[in-house]
Amino acid sequence: MSLFATKPLARIMAESEGGSHTLKRTLGSMQLVALGIGAIIGAGLFSLTGVAAANHAGPGVVLSFILAAVGCAFAGLCYSEFATMIPIAGSAYTYSYATMGELLAWIIGWDLVLEYAVGAATVSVSWSAYVVSFLKDFGITFPAQFAASPWVEVVLADGSKGHGIINIPAVFVVCMISLLLMIGIQESARVNAVIVVIKVAVVLVFIAVGWSYIDPKNYEPFVPQNTGEFGAFGYSGVVRAAGVIFFAYIGFDAVSTAAQEAKNPQRDMPIGIIGSLAVCTVLYVLFAHVLTGMVNYQDFKGAAAPVALAIDKTPYLWLNKMVKLAIIAGFTSVILVMLLGQSRVFFSMSRDGLLPKVFSDIHPTWLTPYRSNMLFMVFVSMFSAFAPIEVVGEMTSIGTLFAFVLVCGGVIVMRKSYPNINRPFKTPLVPVVPILGILINVALMFGLGWTNWLRLFVWLAIGLAIYFGYSRSHSKLRLNPVKK
Repeated sequence: MSLFATKPLARIMAESEGGSHTLKRTLGSMQLVALGIGAIIGAGLFSLTGVAAANHAGPGVVLSFILAAVGCAFAGLCYSEFATMIPIAGSAYTYSYATMGELLAWIIGWDLVLEYAVGAATVSVSWSAYVVSFLKDFGITFPAQFAASPWVEVVLADGSKGHGIINIPAVFVVCMISLLLMIGIQESARVNAVIVVIKVAVVLVFIAVGWSYIDPKNYEPFVPQNTGEFGAFGYSGVVRAAGVIFFAYIGFDAVSTAAQEAKNPQRDMPIGIIGSLAVCTVLYVLFAHVLTGMVNYQDFKGAAAPVALAIDKTPYLWLNKMVKLAIIAGFTSVILVMLLGQSRVFFSMSRDGLLPKVFSDIHPTWLTPYRSNMLFMVFVSMFSAFAPIEVVGEMTSIGTLFAFVLVCGGVIVMRKSYPNINRPFKTPLVPVVPILGILINVALMFGLGWTNWLRLFVWLAIGLAIYFGYSRSHSKLRLNPVKK
């Protein structure tokens, strides 16, 4: 069998609905939108906005958020078409299997596992830092050496410097969320909805309170004059800032991993993907408008906490604690959706025979791939506890962008391979929209630097060794090929 043999849509759908490997369809459109918002809004909104305004766009960062949203929308539209045609848990992995063949499907599946695992571990470490800081605001001190990995230098209670031992809060949040995901997708979606309400409410309170303290002079000039260097203000600065804040939008793709648990995926998946992008865009634009109106963009230069500078302009200093709470809530929901996504991709790869069967076993009562969740609970929590997270954090971004490129390319291939198949949602202006999605995401991938490419290639080399050592010989498509 060719390495690039594709899996027919009819077979993909038949296998997903039969046997003991069936997930429970319980999610509605609003729960999918909440999952998307949960994955998108993390800490990026509170940190990247000030950085992008100070270094690249000034108040024009509002335009940058709109531009980045348009860039994401190209990929989002392509994801929506696939998610309605192939409402299966594997997301980009399954789409690649249907369009580009088993080898590329394996590569993107292995890449997604890294994306979600590293993403969840990285965010859990940040969650730990903010929770420790939040507790300190209320006079509760958590021992520094038990909130950091051995690679991190910390200041001990007696003022001396030492190194961390284990990051207990990070392990705690990974284990709790993993257990919640094992118990059920419906329960997980409800908890996520509560968390999303908290963080969106804080963003809305900041916008409402801050609007009264906007100084129109801070918008002059709205797009500062370029300094002579590309990306240093002017309209090239608006474009450069869009590249910086693009990563504040990443996460909506994880909605597609829940397609097999959506009640009516043909209707609900586009609402979940495009709807969450639209809601976050509106919140991001309003937030950026208020932030740059309250504080002159030049004052954000080198500021560790841009939002705190804005809050200092008001008598409502309690908002600082609210923002911290929103960031913690944001991190919590991001971890939840990342852990959900990785277990569903592993589930699909296992169901296809590319990984051992144990990872697609469904719990008889909870109807979740609990063994996949257990594996990642151990793996991610160990990573959170001991790994030097800052070294690999950006791998999450390059992995996501790689998935976007393949999904956009897959839509073009699918239009050629299956021109007459029913498409409940159609990506408009094909091939223009997918090609624009590919170009934008490839450009952003190259902007991440050679070290991230090197780490990606090392991870893919490990994956290829597993594929040729185990997966290829156990592939159900290879053992039971499509009859011509």
